[in-house]
Formats: sequence, C-alpha cells, structure tokens
Amino acid sequence: MFKIHNHYISKFSLLIVSADFLLLLAAFYIGLQLRFADSQALSDIFLKNLLIEALIFALIMMFSMAVMGMYHSNLNRTINTTLFRLMPSLALCFGLLILIFYIFPQIYIGRGTLLTAMTLAFFEILILRIILYKWFNSSILKPRTLVLGTGKNANELFYRDDNYLEHQQPRIVGFIQNPGEECHVPATLVISEKQSLYTLAQKYKADEIIIAPQERRGGYFPIQELLECKMHGIRVIDIATFFERECGYIRMDSLYPSWLVFGGGFDQSFSRSLMKRVFDVLASTTLLLATLPVMLITALLIILEDGFPIFYRQERVGKNGETFMVLKFRSMLKNAEKDKKPQWAASDDPRITRIGNVIRKLRIDELPQIVNVLKNEMSFVGPRPERPYFVDMLTAQVPYYNVRHSIKPGITGWAQVRYPYGSSIEDAIEKLQYDLYYVKNHSLFLDLVILILTVEVVLLRKGSR
Repeated sequence: MFKIHNHYISKFSLLIVSADFLLLLAAFYIGLQLRFADSQALSDIFLKNLLIEALIFALIMMFSMAVMGMYHSNLNRTINTTLFRLMPSLALCFGLLILIFYIFPQIYIGRGTLLTAMTLAFFEILILRIILYKWFNSSILKPRTLVLGTGKNANELFYRDDNYLEHQQPRIVGFIQNPGEECHVPATLVISEKQSLYTLAQKYKADEIIIAPQERRGGYFPIQELLECKMHGIRVIDIATFFERECGYIRMDSLYPSWLVFGGGFDQSFSRSLMKRVFDVLASTTLLLATLPVMLITALLIILEDGFPIFYRQERVGKNGETFMVLKFRSMLKNAEKDKKPQWAASDDPRITRIGNVIRKLRIDELPQIVNVLKNEMSFVGPRPERPYFVDMLTAQVPYYNVRHSIKPGITGWAQVRYPYGSSIEDAIEKLQYDLYYVKNHSLFLDLVILILTVEVVLLRKGSR
C-alpha cells in the first residue's frame, strides 16, 4: 500500500493506472501512424509536438474509466465486468474530447485519428486486464503477514463476508496463538513453534505483523519482541490500522479510544480549513452553473405534478452539533410527515412522487444544497448531515457517532460512494465506519477521489432509493 495524503492506494491499483497511462499514450501515437500512412504528412504532424494532445487523450480516457469504476478496489475482476465498464468509458471519453476540441479548437486532432486511437486503446486495455486478472498473481505485491492472535478478531482477517472479494484478502503466512486464547482460525495456519516473534518472522519471511488479540487489557502482549521486530525493519500494525488501510473504513469492533487519540490524521489546521473552503466554493459554483438548466426543468416538473412548494427545508445537524436547514428539491407528497415521527427513507416509499422518484435516483434532489455550501453550513464533501431525531438516537446507541460532527457535513461523502443508502441503525453503523475514515484522513486528494466516485454513483444509480 502507498499512502497519498493519508489515503491508502494499493500497489496493484497503481500498477494498473501506470500501465493504462503508458498504453493510452502508445495508442494515441500508433493511431496517428495508422491514420496518416503518408510519411510526409506524418512527419509534418510530429513536427507540431502533439505531447499536450496525447496527454489530454490519456488523462480524459483514464478519467472516464475512473468515473465508470474501473479503478475501484471493490471491482469484481472479470472480463464481463471490464467490458461492461470499458465500453461506456469509451463513449464518455469520446463525448468529453469532442467538447474539449470544440472549446479549444487549436488542439483538435481529427475524429478519424481519435476513433483509431480509441479503438486501439480498447483492445490494449482489454488485453492488459485479461493478463493481469487471469495470469498475474496480485498477491505477490502484498506483504507476507504474521498475525498475533487466533481469536474472533484474527478470524475477521479472512473476510468471510460475501461483500469482500478474493483479491482483497491479506497474504497471511501464519497465526501466533496468545496464551489462553481461543482458536477461531484454521488450525493448519496456527504456528506451534515456541520461538520469539523475530525468529518466527525470519523463518516465515514475514514483512509485517498484525496485532489482533481478542483482549488487550490484562492479556499477553509481547511488547519487547514486537519492538525487536520493528527495529529490524518488520512493520508492526494493529488490526484497526489494517482495516483502515485495506478496506477504507475504521472498523467499530476493533476500535479503541487510544487508537483515535494517538493515531495520525484529524487535520483541522487553518491551512486545511482554508483549502477546503476554497475547494467548496469553486466546486459548488461550477456545479451550479453546469446544472442550472437541469434544476430549472426539475422545478417546473415538480410544479406541474404536485404544485408548490418546489423546495423542501429540513433541520439537520452540522459541525459541532449545530443545526441548520438543509435545502432539497421536494421529492415527496405535501405534508408527507405531518403528525408523524421521522422515519428512515426506503425504496418504493409511497410518499415519493413520480418526478421525486426520478430525481432521487439521479441525485438531482440534492443539488439545491449548493446553497448550503455557499452559506458555509455544509462542505461539498463530508459526512451526510442527519436529522436531530436520528442523531440523538444514534448517539445514544453507537459509540463515537458524534465524531462525525467535528467537520462540516457534505453533499457527497466517502460513505455515500462506498456503501449503499442506509435505512436502519445497522446501516448507520456501517456508514459511520466510512465517515470516521474520512474525518480522520480527509484531504484535497481524497475529496477529488470522492468526486470522481460520485459521478460513478450517479451514472450507475448505485445506492439510490
């Protein structure tokens, strides 16, 4: 794993991104050669230094693939999945490039050259994915791992949940049982030798040790042996850090207060706050200008179907627990919650209007929250704001729930792009794990990643309700 501004990126993902970039550049220049067979014409073209055009082609194509989720760590690595996402990526790339060429005609390269390059890119990327998915063993890029512990926490490292794919599993070479600890892992992987941790790490060629005891307080904890391993270059991490690194969330059942207190992250510095505010204003203004026609049409359709009001204001909890009125397009019937307690939104909700059903699936109902961002009540990216009724209920039942209120809520967020829409306390706990990851590791880089993944969520209608 590589860490970019506190956000973890797998070595396999970086390998794919780097290979795609080189292949796309190659596709561009080979496409030129195929398109202009006349050597003199080709010579004239190369005299014009087309590096900028080549870079634009490669970056827009990679952006399109990222938007369609082709770099998502949870992607099921099959050829069918690749084709399903690659073909729309090409169409999106073609449309974006035509738009760019229309705005900046001085970099126009011609539709014939563009189609030739994109055809080559299609086959190059497809062949690369076949090679990497079928014949390349991505586990060789993962560290050889020893696990200190054999209890239920250690067993969780197997990712027996169906939501996890085989390529996300750690490369475990053995489990070391603590004195008096129950065994919940396969006995064949339990190391029975009574030797020091460093000796065992050398024997099994371990690159890292994950500390996953069932009970830390008053239990066996070989601090001196772990220190010896660390002094010899063997990485030592706890299970909470492992889930943060590999899964992109902070797992609640492996979390303890000292990890939050002494761990890194939680950047609330002036420079980070200023950068985030500038990003919020620029992103919100751009989105407002780009979606203004859509918003006007949505307002007209709401009036035609169910009359006024167009907007729906609802009290939500923001930074430091302060409340504000969030603004949304009205997607439910008038007085949908009159004389009723607040309730979780659900799929096929009878209170939702026909136009409301459409704008919810496309997330258009969230667009008026741009006003909340410009008023500094929300950020563009952050944990989604919740209603006071649910906040009080969840704060009483879920540890650390109030941590998500240490930063401003957002229109979109890490939990929104990584977990389906929640409609229960259990879902709220799952989403909190992603919110805690964002609160701890938020940065401009992670915000940009979330924006790209948000486009995927909207286009593929993932998690809509």
